[in-house]
Amino acid sequence: MKNAKPLPAYMVQRYHGWKATTFSENSAWYRRLADEGQRPRAMIISCCDSRVHVTSIFGADQGEFFIHRNIANLVPPFADDGDHHGTSAAVEYAVSNLKVAHVVVLGHSNCGGVQGCHDMCSGHAPDLEEKSSFVGRWMDILRPGYERVTARNEENPMRALEKESVLISLENLMTFPFVRAAVESGELTIHGLWTDIGEGGLHQYDADTASFVQI
Repeated sequence: MKNAKPLPAYMVQRYHGWKATTFSENSAWYRRLADEGQRPRAMIISCCDSRVHVTSIFGADQGEFFIHRNIANLVPPFADDGDHHGTSAAVEYAVSNLKVAHVVVLGHSNCGGVQGCHDMCSGHAPDLEEKSSFVGRWMDILRPGYERVTARNEENPMRALEKESVLISLENLMTFPFVRAAVESGELTIHGLWTDIGEGGLHQYDADTASFVQI
């Protein structure tokens, strides 16, 4: 592959620093992870946004979380159409193979993907409406959330839509037969979170009050 190039120098330097410190000081733990395989307690579905650092938020070590990241932390509805489904494959592997006890959907403030969905659905992003737009077609998953936010006439529609991205994903998770079966048997719980990047706040969805409450 002629287009592949060597890593930038700063990344190489950081790797050598990690290998000489963190890895060296915990080599036995890494060897155990390699030999015994992964046994994560939870799957976390978060946004690709570089500002959302899941392991830092929860102080997690290697091997603790099975993490899947995509645009706007969305889970599509179940579809057995034989097509390529990266997020669905990750959910299947986590629930059916790794037997995680929890699936957590983590949304965040100032999400660019959610902003794109809002712009597209309100007619201000014609480029995202093009059939060729991967981002636009992915954000179609959130259209029902946009419609709900619009119908409620929210004071802060963007923040409401960010939280809808979490709720839509939780709803879609339950369309997967193996997720529903695990939830109904008590083997799996699903959780919705939203984090405020600037404030470091974390809110969780409370089904009893149908609202996000601060942790």
